Amino acid sequence: MKLDFDWKPLLLVPLLAVLVLPFIGSTSTWITLTVAGLAMGMIIFIIASGLTLVFGLMDVLNFGHGVFIALGAFVATTVLGLMSDWTGSQELWRNLVAVFPAMLVAMAVSGALGLAFERFIVRPVYGQHLKQILITMGGMIIGEELIKVIWGPQQIPLPLPEALRGSLLLGDAAIEKYRLLAVLVGLLVFALLAWTLGRTKIGLLIRAGVQDREMVESLGYRIRRLFVGVFVVGSALAGLGGVMWGLYQQNVTPQMGAQVNVLIFIVIIIGGLGSTGGALIGALLVGLMANYTGFLLPKVALFSNIALMMAILLWRPQGVYPVANR
Repeated sequence: MKLDFDWKPLLLVPLLAVLVLPFIGSTSTWITLTVAGLAMGMIIFIIASGLTLVFGLMDVLNFGHGVFIALGAFVATTVLGLMSDWTGSQELWRNLVAVFPAMLVAMAVSGALGLAFERFIVRPVYGQHLKQILITMGGMIIGEELIKVIWGPQQIPLPLPEALRGSLLLGDAAIEKYRLLAVLVGLLVFALLAWTLGRTKIGLLIRAGVQDREMVESLGYRIRRLFVGVFVVGSALAGLGGVMWGLYQQNVTPQMGAQVNVLIFIVIIIGGLGSTGGALIGALLVGLMANYTGFLLPKVALFSNIALMMAILLWRPQGVYPVANR
């Protein structure tokens, strides 16, 4: 049986890049902005992928997702602060030895908080979207206040490790080293998610549980536990994204998660509710749009992604790759 794959959304990212080139004029500047936009998009995708899983598979509107982002970033400041000898080294491998454990610890702590968040905040309001929005926003506010209690209310610097600072030259175009790392991490996260959901037994059970939960449970599988695991993984990915975003901004604040939440929901709406591939396309479009308009029209940069979302929805009201009608 021949399967028809919808390839049109895949053209949106290169189409946007090509359309903007004449307005920028300089090819080297265009390359710099494009790589920066792709890197920003990959970081946003890492954060949004967790919420995409939670909403697409569990039908949970978690507006408290931002607290996992902020927590991951603040945990990274502590871990990297304890490894200053490694982050201050000029050797790349020593910097990565510091950064990757910081990512793993941030994911573990955010995942643990996600487990508690699901048990005590989300579980009582399954299937009640309005209550989910209200109670998860309240959970995020409480989480932000707890972060202030532990780390303080002030902005904390999160500088890049020494070897990840600076840029590489591609002709006349300057490409920041950290942005290349962000692209690689984002691609790795996407590949792991796609493989897990599409090629493993766990992914099969998750997708089957979404379609017909009673049937899967009748076969002896505990879907509730599986869905709790999905929520924990989504929270852990938010923590990883928080580390990446904190290093991208080179500082962290307790409110950073709430600030990024707007971009995350734009990405999920553009991509199609619950679609991992759609979230990747949406995130790349958002990252490119933010960098292009920030360079060409700084005064409208804040509204550019909302305009992008409106344009996509006029073309495809359910997003580029919707997986369910909600």
